[in-house]
Amino acid sequence: MADLRQQALDYHEFPVPGKTAVCLTKPAESSMDLALAYSPGVAEPVREISADPENAYRFTGKGNTVAVISNGTAILGLGNLGPLASKPVMEGKALLFKHFANIDATDIEVKHRTSEEFINTVEAIADTFGGINLEDIKAPECFEIEKALIERCNVPVFHDDQHGTAIVTAAGMINALEIQGKAIEDAVFVCLGAGAAAIACMTMIVKCGAQRENIYMLDRKGVIHTRREDINEYKALFANNTDKRTLQDVIKGADAFLGLSGPDLLTAEDIALMADKPVIFACSNPDPEIKPEIAHAVRQDLIMGTGRSDYPNQVNNVLCFPFIFRGALDVRASQINDEMKVAAVHAIAHLAKETVPASVLAAYPDVSELKFGAKYVIPKPMDPRLLPNVAKAVALAAIKSGVAKITTLPVGYMES
Repeated sequence: MADLRQQALDYHEFPVPGKTAVCLTKPAESSMDLALAYSPGVAEPVREISADPENAYRFTGKGNTVAVISNGTAILGLGNLGPLASKPVMEGKALLFKHFANIDATDIEVKHRTSEEFINTVEAIADTFGGINLEDIKAPECFEIEKALIERCNVPVFHDDQHGTAIVTAAGMINALEIQGKAIEDAVFVCLGAGAAAIACMTMIVKCGAQRENIYMLDRKGVIHTRREDINEYKALFANNTDKRTLQDVIKGADAFLGLSGPDLLTAEDIALMADKPVIFACSNPDPEIKPEIAHAVRQDLIMGTGRSDYPNQVNNVLCFPFIFRGALDVRASQINDEMKVAAVHAIAHLAKETVPASVLAAYPDVSELKFGAKYVIPKPMDPRLLPNVAKAVALAAIKSGVAKITTLPVGYMES
């Protein structure tokens, strides 16, 4: 671990500090180049944009840009360490946008005293970009912030910790339940954790067919139930009318467990109580709610997923957010709505059922086979098919749901 720490620090510091830089897309070699790039030539696109703001998509890079914005109040699993400390994470997000979807992302870290100040700051700069990716903002403020910005901004706003996690989790959960021979409509879910990601995940799973009365969500005080008076409006959406109060009460007979809480909070004794052929997604990072080795030793009939890359079935946001924004930007969507999110869920889930090309296997030398089943319920992040499949599904959903300004995809869009 000490070696990994030093490798990570060296990676970020050398050969130059940071993970991103700016490159030019136009020549700047001659006096004429400079006359066109700046004064006097630049006045012409200025006039065009002044006459019609949509011309910004023609004459500037706006249409291929995303702002990755944080206040540093919930950095990874490290907590509230402030805006500046979040910068490496936001730069990392920008790297992923560029690498996986060729989107130019800019990291922005915001200091503020109130949520309203943060909202006003982001609203004021939003038109600079084609989209806004909110990141590492703690609950419940993140709900208020995202809702306000969606209402106030003319470009899509997406809180990835909520919806990216939810989309990938739902895709994996749908496939895992199918493999286990269970219908999502009948499955009983236990969700350990009640923050932004947990609430978004269970909301998405409901949109995909789960019944709200079959969901038990727990926070630090136990089961969230209808007689509790200490829960906010977001947790209240998952208040179950039940006499069950503890994890042990609700895990008995459950079909699926989702952990978005902390390490080692689920025991071998707990999972022994679950129904036949259970699904366990223990997604606390870097240490899951239960180690896969322990879980498999107790239940040979389970399907297990984590947030880690060194175990099968990694539930990772990178499977969706670059491609969702790619599709949204390409049709100039005004928002990323539920129809687009659900389309992404099904595109990711379906891809796991297709034959995996040799290039993907080559990227994972420690894996001899990737075939739809208990150890492969969700695609790998390095799968190049994610871009065309997810982006196209999202773009079509945006058009169909009426939030796209470009209503016809180009011939051959996202086809190899």
